Amino acid sequence: MTNRNRSLRRIILPAVLTFALAASAAGPAASNSDTLLATMQKELARAKTDLAKTDPAPYFISYTAYDQNEVQIVASYGAMIASAGGHHRTADVVMHVGTAALDNTHSDGRASGITSGALPLDNDSAAISRVLWELTDREYKKASPAFLKTKTNTAVRSEEEDKSPDFSAEKPQDHVDLSIPKFDLDEKTWTDRVRRLSAEFRKYPEIYSSVVVFSVSKSEATYVSTEGSGLVTPASSVRLVIQAETRADDGMDLLRVETFQALAPDQLPSESEIAARIPKMAEDLAALRKAPVAEPFDGPALLSGRAAAVFFHEVLGHRLEGHRQRGENEGQTFTKKVDQLVLPEFLSVSDDPTRRELNGTALAGFYQYDNEGQPAERADVIQNGILKNFLMSRAPFKDFGQSNGHGRGQPGLMPTGRQGNLIVTSTKTVRDADMRQKLIDEVKKAGKPYGLYFEDIEGGFTLTMRNLPQAFQVLPVMVWRVYPDGRPDELVRGVDIVGTPLAALTHITITGDKQDVFNGVCGAESGWVPVSAVAPSMLFSEMEVQKRAKSHTRPPILAPPGFESTATAPTKPEPANGVKP
Repeated sequence: MTNRNRSLRRIILPAVLTFALAASAAGPAASNSDTLLATMQKELARAKTDLAKTDPAPYFISYTAYDQNEVQIVASYGAMIASAGGHHRTADVVMHVGTAALDNTHSDGRASGITSGALPLDNDSAAISRVLWELTDREYKKASPAFLKTKTNTAVRSEEEDKSPDFSAEKPQDHVDLSIPKFDLDEKTWTDRVRRLSAEFRKYPEIYSSVVVFSVSKSEATYVSTEGSGLVTPASSVRLVIQAETRADDGMDLLRVETFQALAPDQLPSESEIAARIPKMAEDLAALRKAPVAEPFDGPALLSGRAAAVFFHEVLGHRLEGHRQRGENEGQTFTKKVDQLVLPEFLSVSDDPTRRELNGTALAGFYQYDNEGQPAERADVIQNGILKNFLMSRAPFKDFGQSNGHGRGQPGLMPTGRQGNLIVTSTKTVRDADMRQKLIDEVKKAGKPYGLYFEDIEGGFTLTMRNLPQAFQVLPVMVWRVYPDGRPDELVRGVDIVGTPLAALTHITITGDKQDVFNGVCGAESGWVPVSAVAPSMLFSEMEVQKRAKSHTRPPILAPPGFESTATAPTKPEPANGVKP
């Protein structure tokens, strides 16, 4: 189990580039779904009957088949650097051995509950059955000894504080949706478009690395369980990611990323709209290279809506995930704060994976059913500042015994309670245009020389394990010093937001009146899942920042090709006392 839960935009790109892909973007045919579902149900029934005779016996088995068609197009400086796509299938066999009260997945045994492997692409019932049979056998041989070890450990260790069952009882679900997303992908058109967009960075000598990634995914998940569930659910995702990097003279790496999310390619902004973002990215990076390094600071701060959204995802959202309330090694920040005030009373927080979009922006965290076969549900976790609920998978804890459709994970990993679309709302708002003045007023009130405005954030991480500090670190990109005496705002770099959640969340004084969306990919124990976070801009009476770690690697010595005549000769360093030789 990892102790870092991440939502870093900077790692979206590597995740995209390492997908194992094969050759078309067409979705699986409806008749394929019928064959696959029937075969999985038949083999599951056979496994249930035969394994019931074993000792110890499983009390729950599920099969999930992921049928995915994906295309990735990657270009840099006007040339293709990767182009791949294809159709692949995988299967997960999940097994709980023992009883719901105590089974093989107890505590550190979560990984014993799943075995995965490749599934035949052909709808050959005999071949599919053979693979499922082999995966089921492997899984039982892993789950059975894990359960016996759990029984032994339970007998010899001290009594646990939470004696909740290891698996919740839920109603079986029956839902077959064969409406594969209907859109065609013209790969040549998009390849040319990605090339053209990436070529825009040739204009900027200070950009040392850049890439444009276009990815399309159509998928279908087929799920069956011994409880009687039978589900077929389609999904689609289209993403365009533009990433550019530079380096300051002192060795600090600087990054700008723009991400566009849609349900179909024709729902993305036009090429001209996307291209218009590139000069701004280059302008931001050029300004950041010249900007002074920020000093440690504790004082008033204003977060834009996107920045506030990422802040809430990291600082609050991960600590509301259900499995973190029970684990003996977890910090359990909010476990015993139900019906208590944990935020200012004008703030409410929900996680609603049933929402496809917000104000015309597609939400990456949308899904119909979670990875445990439970219907997605809106969870109102905080109402008027008071904690009411958690994001629940089928791993219960005291007073929270049922799933609310938030059991999520990537194929091959056991699902856990995870965020989907985390949405923050406020009843104490002012116009966004007035928020800067509110910050200045707060700076004067606090007697500080300046306040900080966080325009954009690239991601962050949080620590939730009790053997580590219960801290978070959020990684801003564009940060401005705002002075109360009328001086122009000053861009700074190399600053990270740090703190502990119980303290940081109490300093919010007011919010803006417009919500902004952050779409990204979040990594935790159950792997990488797409998420969205939505929030208005927020004013904090107090926020702590620290200097960011950096390398000492110099910027490129040679000028970029085509810019030789504009390069300036490197200067000799002056002595420390400022006297020239």
